Amino acid sequence: MNISAKEQAFLERNQLPPAYLDAAKQWFSPIVDSIIAEYNDNKTPRIIGINGCQGSGKSTLADYLCTAVSEQLNLKTVALSLDDFYLTQSERNALARQIHPLLATRGVPGTHDVELAIRCVKHLLAGEKALITRFDKSIDDRVPHDQLQSIEEPVGLIVLEGWCLGALPQKPEALTNAINALENEEDADAVWRSYVNQALINEYPDLFNLVDELIMLQAPSFDTVFNWRLEQEQKLVKRLAKEGLSPQSGIMNEQQIRRFISYFERVTENSLQEMPQRADHLFTLGLSRDITSYTQN
Repeated sequence: MNISAKEQAFLERNQLPPAYLDAAKQWFSPIVDSIIAEYNDNKTPRIIGINGCQGSGKSTLADYLCTAVSEQLNLKTVALSLDDFYLTQSERNALARQIHPLLATRGVPGTHDVELAIRCVKHLLAGEKALITRFDKSIDDRVPHDQLQSIEEPVGLIVLEGWCLGALPQKPEALTNAINALENEEDADAVWRSYVNQALINEYPDLFNLVDELIMLQAPSFDTVFNWRLEQEQKLVKRLAKEGLSPQSGIMNEQQIRRFISYFERVTENSLQEMPQRADHLFTLGLSRDITSYTQN
């Protein structure tokens, strides 16, 4: 198997074996070909959205699509994550004081700077200078401006991924009963989950509607999230060590991960139930994150 320099760099960035490329080409080539054909016809970049629960492989797929498309189009491609547009630590702490303590923790709708994400995407679409915001989870805050990448050249593809990308709000009556210990013990009056739900109603549609096609990586169930999230933390530790950095307070142990994923359970469960019917591309995942089926809607 001949591996190009860009493909090799992709494998190294994501700590993947060469066999990943075979599976990726098998499953994702139709999407890559469609993106390239659309660009050649219209000379405008596509915006591909990727939804999937934590650890499902969203960032890897986003990187792969960007790598494959840039190799064939010889144009700049950009992978963006909703995770990079979290509110700063101080902004979330302010929400925690003003609205609910649980909003200090990054992750749920209402803890992103949606307007910043929209501006970034629109600048990229227009070929204008765009500063690519990044979030450092190891310090639970944004990367300083002087360390960010600036893009001024035309792009051929924008991929936006996020665990709640494209998520729909629930009906108010669905919020009444707590679904886990976190909600039961720390959000008994449903203020936090109501705020999250209202954010999905008011703020996020303008961002989600920028997406031309939505890919869903459908996990077998929410129960698989813990193991996948644990793998993510272990990868982060290895990456920091490789870069000569020591893990800081943002790295979570197993107990912290179990609590952390409770924040995401409600929105994730709702998406697992309703999104498969409307995603443009549905990839069903097995327990080890291998793709078991593909449906195009």
